[in-house]
Amino acid sequence: MKAEEDPADRAGNVFADLPKVSVGTQVGEQFVQLLQRPGLRIERIVSTGQASPAGFWYDQDENEWILLLAGEAGLRFADESTTRHLRAGDFVNIAAHRRHRVEWTASGQVTIWLAVHHRREAPANPR
Repeated sequence: MKAEEDPADRAGNVFADLPKVSVGTQVGEQFVQLLQRPGLRIERIVSTGQASPAGFWYDQDENEWILLLAGEAGLRFADESTTRHLRAGDFVNIAAHRRHRVEWTASGQVTIWLAVHHRREAPANPR
């Protein structure tokens, strides 16, 4: 019987097992949880032309720090008048309950997001 793997020992490559896409094709968006701890969740998201549904806005209980590892995407905030054009290497910290949506992701290629969902820690109790 194999011992259960400790998630802290998990290793891998965020560029492994990517979908094969070409211009005009779209496969389902992939979500892979890489690590989870109390108050912290790290996931890889692979998009191939997806966008948030019309009229839909994310309004999350957690903060979310995102890094675009590959591809391009349009990220829109409800409190901004223009869409941010993200390219590989760009990152954004999204505060909890800041309404946002993905306007578009590049079609014909993979867009890889590293998303770090985190909760703000309660202030330490001073003595």
